[in-house]
Amino acid sequence: MNKAQLIAAIAADINLQKVVVESVLESAGRVVAQHFAGADAGIDADVTLPGLGKLKTTLRAARTGRNPATGEAIQIPERMAVKFVAGKALEDWINP
Repeated sequence: MNKAQLIAAIAADINLQKVVVESVLESAGRVVAQHFAGADAGIDADVTLPGLGKLKTTLRAARTGRNPATGEAIQIPERMAVKFVAGKALEDWINP
C-alpha cells in the first residue's frame, strides 16, 4: 500500500477529506522525527502507535564492512536506528 492508497483508505474509513488525512499523517511523521531527534531522545526513546505497535530507537555498534566494488575493508561507525515492534493487536490481526 502506498501513501495515496493509505490516505484514501483512512479517509473512506472515517469519512474525512483526503487533504485532512494527509495533513494528519504528515504532521505525525514530523512529530515522531522531532521526538527522536530531540535532546530528550536517546537509546530508550520510543513512540507508541495505537493499535499497531512501537517505534523504538536502538544503537547499532560500530563494525567493519566491505566495499562491494573493491572488497576493501571499511569502518562503519556506530549510529542510532529506529525499529518497529508490532503490538499484540497487530499480531492478532495478522495471525488470527
